[in-house]
Amino acid sequence: MRTNDNGAHSAPYVIAQRGAKDESRSRLAAPLLGIVLLFFTALAVTSPAWAAGEDRIAVIYPDIGEPYRGIFTKIIEGVEDKLGVRVASHPVRPDTDPSVLKASLLRQNTRVVIALGRQGMKAVTALNGDIGVVVGGVLTVPENEARGQPVISLSPDPVLLFARMKMLMPAAKRVHVVYDPAVNGWLIKLAKEAAYAQGLELVVHEAQDLRSAVMLYQEIFSAANGRRDVLWLPQDSTTVEERIILPLVLQESWNQNIAVFSSNSSHVRRGVLFSLYPDNVALGKSLAGLAQDILSSGHYGVRGVMPLRDVQSVVNLRTAKHLGLNPDSQQGFDTIFPEK
Repeated sequence: MRTNDNGAHSAPYVIAQRGAKDESRSRLAAPLLGIVLLFFTALAVTSPAWAAGEDRIAVIYPDIGEPYRGIFTKIIEGVEDKLGVRVASHPVRPDTDPSVLKASLLRQNTRVVIALGRQGMKAVTALNGDIGVVVGGVLTVPENEARGQPVISLSPDPVLLFARMKMLMPAAKRVHVVYDPAVNGWLIKLAKEAAYAQGLELVVHEAQDLRSAVMLYQEIFSAANGRRDVLWLPQDSTTVEERIILPLVLQESWNQNIAVFSSNSSHVRRGVLFSLYPDNVALGKSLAGLAQDILSSGHYGVRGVMPLRDVQSVVNLRTAKHLGLNPDSQQGFDTIFPEK
């Protein structure tokens, strides 16, 4: 055994020194361990179960270029804002193999998928009930396809459209609409209820082809009264065709001072009085809420097509002035044309 310069044995001193260090480390480690345990306890309490790997929500969206990619990005941003975590996002193309996609989702323990756009909706057809589905970002869906899951359409809710119209034109009494039943039959059912609630008469005109639609618009304008009649253009490629019908409607409405509002916001730039368009972040939050409902309940609370309620508004002030409306009263619109 070694001795120190004073002849004392050094081993007991070394052992005592190590014991003191170990005790000191234990005193330091205890608070740190408590902090770590507290952190993970808080994480377990505040994080949703699916974030911990038990249940998961994923998003499927079309792999396409701008400006549509930016729209889907905003919707996904809203989904993540609502859920409080990042979600797995799967871009899909027309050649995406649905079976491969399904296998990937199941490996990730996905419980509910938010499918965006027509392509996203098509890609999840192979899930066959093994994974819950919520659909958004589509204009129209055949009723037989929409019965199985909740679908939020891009068509603004008539309740919101008619309320905005009444704000602009309180004296209006009748709303005319030309529609294709195969495309917007579901929406017209809702529109009738919305018109009744607003004290309006909804005058519906059915057309299944371009020629009959043109004739109906001509009849509407020949009998319309600008003080009480307005025209609503739904999103309908048959009855609101862009090359022939839209220029006809815009010209006749300008000449006869008939207010026209549309479910397609791009029409406002061309002369329609106002429209509503998607608030994409808010839409993402609504889709995420539907997905959470499925996770918590284990089944679909709602099914079928629903109109868009997460909207922003746009108005054409030049058209408003032409109709004798006071531009100062057009407050509360998110977008204004012509741009100042």
